[in-house]
Amino acid sequence: MSEESQSVEFYGAAWCGDCVRARALLEHYGVDFTYHDVDASDEDKAKAIELSGRPNIPVLLFPDGSVLTEPSNPLLNSKLTELEMI
Repeated sequence: MSEESQSVEFYGAAWCGDCVRARALLEHYGVDFTYHDVDASDEDKAKAIELSGRPNIPVLLFPDGSVLTEPSNPLLNSKLTELEMI
């Protein structure tokens, strides 16, 4: 399995408290992720809405194709553990 396939696609914005919290958790565990700033890119904003079905952020797309929107730290921990990313 390639490293890229074990990366999380993270859609968020700098002003979003939940985004800052989720990003800090990923960084704490050393999880590979690609950050997409929805304020800097209309395309990224549209993709986040397409993935989640709503305008809320953060939106995290996991290697297994699942999506979490505004996940709590326990939920994010659980998902990362399930995917053996931490």
